[in-house]
Amino acid sequence: MMRVTILGSGTNLHPTRAAAGYLVRTDQTLLFDFGPRTLTNLLKTGVDRHAITHILFSHFHADHCSDFLTFFFDAQIVTKYQGGTRGPLTVIGPHGTERLFRTLFETLPGFTEPRFAVRFKEVSDRPFKIGDTTIRPRTVTHSPDLHCLGYRVEYGGKAVAYSGDSEYCENLVRLCGDADAAILDCSYPANRPGPVHLHAGQCGQVAREAAATRLILSHFYPLAERYDVTAQAAEEFGGRITKASDLMTIRL
Repeated sequence: MMRVTILGSGTNLHPTRAAAGYLVRTDQTLLFDFGPRTLTNLLKTGVDRHAITHILFSHFHADHCSDFLTFFFDAQIVTKYQGGTRGPLTVIGPHGTERLFRTLFETLPGFTEPRFAVRFKEVSDRPFKIGDTTIRPRTVTHSPDLHCLGYRVEYGGKAVAYSGDSEYCENLVRLCGDADAAILDCSYPANRPGPVHLHAGQCGQVAREAAATRLILSHFYPLAERYDVTAQAAEEFGGRITKASDLMTIRL
């Protein structure tokens, strides 16, 4: 069985939701993105934060990565002063991942000389495995100055796709092809679209064209809360649609 817990379904300054973060449990415990306030929600799940061995980033806008700083600093304190231990940590992301984190580790107080092994893996459009779990990253269209990824996770005959931040693009449809669940960036309502993200109608369009079984709408800007984005997505997609909430768990 695969379980996906939504740690954050909002954006940087959403008044009631944490920003982007998704905990995926297969034979591994994987974290996809790590936006503001998602660490607090991770603690609420009861999962041992020190047992997380792989963190995968879609891109490096602050609403997808800033809680990593708190997570890592805490791990340093626990292992240095409180007698805690943890195994190696692998940080996975698009082009530029290693340079970004090595710069942080070289310059931020409390980050230099990690007390545990930290490995970096930059990925693009080739699948790889972590244990018995297959990860299929795919480049998506979001910010012109960043390499941005969506991820597909396959385990036990099930597949879940996560868009990261994305506009409508063919690569996103391919990422979600026949997925049991597609978790998509629903930043805007269909009647109030904005730049570099999907709106609710496009989320439905992607799910329909990909023949996904279930659509999970997430990554809401506050504007999206003022409209029935589920109904807007349903105009394009006839399958099951769920509006994400923080700490919701999807079992596949």
